[in-house]
Amino acid sequence: MLKLTIVGRVNDGLPLAQGPRYTNEENNDDDISARKQQAEFLLQEVSRRALPPSKMTIFSDHHCFNYIVENGICFMALCDSMYPRKLVFCYLQDLYKEFVKFDDVGLAQRIVTPYSFLKFDGVIGKVRRKYIDTGSQANLSKIHSDASQDLEIMSENFWRVVQRRRRLELFERISGAHLHASPIWCSKRLEIIALKWIPVGLVLAVTTVVLWSSLGRDDLLSTGFLYL
Repeated sequence: MLKLTIVGRVNDGLPLAQGPRYTNEENNDDDISARKQQAEFLLQEVSRRALPPSKMTIFSDHHCFNYIVENGICFMALCDSMYPRKLVFCYLQDLYKEFVKFDDVGLAQRIVTPYSFLKFDGVIGKVRRKYIDTGSQANLSKIHSDASQDLEIMSENFWRVVQRRRRLELFERISGAHLHASPIWCSKRLEIIALKWIPVGLVLAVTTVVLWSSLGRDDLLSTGFLYL
């Protein structure tokens, strides 16, 4: 079953439209809301180029997110892991075709508020209804056509994607902390002070060592003289 659909812009990760959400006793509103947040996170990862900018299946528990990217727009659908993968990608391709016809004036690139492309929400619902019955003749024909297409689709686990993001953010925080731990040490003023006073310090250090050596030698000579 197709449970959630999101259409978003890739260049900034902004979600533009969403389709109707499927809920039942096993999948209530809270669960679907959590899945929606996951879908938005994946859209951001596509925008960051942390995920392939073409098409992919991402497994999460007993569900999977499937997406395609066409002309800078990401079409993503959440479905049961048992839902035919080929069929969900046919669904996403149909959404893309409808989007091209619907957005012929480039409205999607001017939207600034999430999910404000409300007119396309109805289009998503209309296309989705064609894919509810996986056993229909039309859908069976799509499932059995060109089986080699499945081999072209990469797959990943959702939590691995999350872990990669966390590691990258941790690395960025650590790198930032090192760079900004003490701005004084990176300043031009400190460089001038160092060039001016380091030679003086070296001269004083050498002089101190020479004097200390001389005093130590005199003490030894004096002590030896007394014994003699």
